[in-house]
Amino acid sequence: MPIRLDIKKKLSVSSERVKSVDIHPTESWALAALYSGNVTIWDYESGSNVKTFEVSELPVRCAKFITRKQWFVASSDDMRLRIYNYNTMEKIKDFEAHSDYIRYVEVHPTLPYFLTSSDDMTIKCWDWDRGFDCTQLFEGHAHYVMMVKFNPKDTNTFASASLDRSIKVWGLGSPLPHYTLEGHERGVNCIDYYPSGDKPYILSGADDRTVKIWDYQTKSIVHSLEGHSHNICAVLFHPKLPLICSASEDGTVRLWQSTTYRAETTLNYGMERAWALAATRETTKLAIGFDEGCVVVELGSDDAVVSMDGTGKVVWAKNNEIQTTTVRGLAGGDDDDALPDGERLPVVPRDLGACELYPQSIKHNCNGRFIAVCGDGEFIIYTAQALRNKAYGQAIDFVWSATGTGDYAIRESVNRVKFFKNFKESRAIKPATASADGLFGGHLLGVKGGDSAVLFYDWDSGEFVRKIDVAPKEVYWSDSGNLVLIACEDSAYVLSYNAQVTASAIAMGQVSPEDGVDGSFDLLFEISDSISSGEWVGDCFIYCNNAGRLNYSVG
Repeated sequence: MPIRLDIKKKLSVSSERVKSVDIHPTESWALAALYSGNVTIWDYESGSNVKTFEVSELPVRCAKFITRKQWFVASSDDMRLRIYNYNTMEKIKDFEAHSDYIRYVEVHPTLPYFLTSSDDMTIKCWDWDRGFDCTQLFEGHAHYVMMVKFNPKDTNTFASASLDRSIKVWGLGSPLPHYTLEGHERGVNCIDYYPSGDKPYILSGADDRTVKIWDYQTKSIVHSLEGHSHNICAVLFHPKLPLICSASEDGTVRLWQSTTYRAETTLNYGMERAWALAATRETTKLAIGFDEGCVVVELGSDDAVVSMDGTGKVVWAKNNEIQTTTVRGLAGGDDDDALPDGERLPVVPRDLGACELYPQSIKHNCNGRFIAVCGDGEFIIYTAQALRNKAYGQAIDFVWSATGTGDYAIRESVNRVKFFKNFKESRAIKPATASADGLFGGHLLGVKGGDSAVLFYDWDSGEFVRKIDVAPKEVYWSDSGNLVLIACEDSAYVLSYNAQVTASAIAMGQVSPEDGVDGSFDLLFEISDSISSGEWVGDCFIYCNNAGRLNYSVG
């Protein structure tokens, strides 16, 4: 099953050819190195040009942020490196670095070093604490060195890609390579290391139009990805998502799942050849450099994957790691030790362990004893305290019942929904709608209809209760189950639900297949506001609107 990422374009700007992109870890900035000799910083949230630096008369091939110094370093085709302060725009240093074009600059994650690779077939290490002295020279490639990358797991080692068809792995203390990886049939343009420590993988892209995943411990090829119709210019393991990204001169960026290697999606923005990619572990953004400009996309949402039970226990996902804490009593009860409004809560997270799938949602069941983790078209139910596996399966959507401990429903396809009672399948239904596009949990099972409606079904019998003709974003049930709020795009409807009328109609077999149960719902009032999230407290509904304001509504 696919990861079902919602891909949003955040920035699309036309410019000269973009040979390199970088994303700032804390600001919403994309750094673009242009063939015109300029370096531009774009704000991908506002779409504005933050700053432009006229670096060189000749093309700038690479530019990288050095955020701990508020610098960026740029390499241009006059064989020079230039370092600028991106806040003051002051030029810090300008010097000749190689005897031929400089293809790539790689900044060390912690030490005051950066590496440069060049068409002069060498790699050099520069130390800015020593006045940008070249402290080491690495030789061994027999053709242009296109890229270098530090290993995030062991930052004293790095890998290089060359048009001599090889990848070499080096150490900072030695001028000769540790070993060589050979297997591409043509020149290698780009490499990346697997971002977390659990897999010893290097990714590479080459002029033979393949992307290869290497195990650098066994020195073997794990997998080869095919699909591009031209040279591959940039590859990366996304540091936050389980994705491999590849950019090619065929004008496309392909996304593949990094665990199953299945092709996820192909991006094509009609901006000619794709040259460069960048991502950060802080966000789900991906920056792409093309012949005709720069694009930043958001892959899925940056929203937290989190759930809280009724007692204040919070469980959340940090990539594949699941963590928990409790917020009960943290704000302080008495006036003396109470935290002031707006203060961050001093939470102490506890690791529960790793989840086998990439979590895109987490939901507690009604009494907080179990959590369901959903993603990649699958779900796993764990115990909430120790993350012990209780049940699992394939589903497009998963929702809990508001009453039974092990009662839940899954959507298998657009016309099949299954009910589970006490973790065992009890029945399957075909919803009375052209296509079931989603599910809502609660006191009744809500099915989002493709015809802008929500259909409610009884958990125990699977009987159809009522169809309500509004297009729902979310459905919120009160704890007692007598009130339900249906949130739509820019309004919301509060209805009362009569469980007794429904129960007696089902018991006496008086359920109409078209209309359900008469008198099961009554419209109480409408809220003309766009609700982004909310919670019932008794008969009062507290919610955040799209403007980020906290409101309440009492019938």
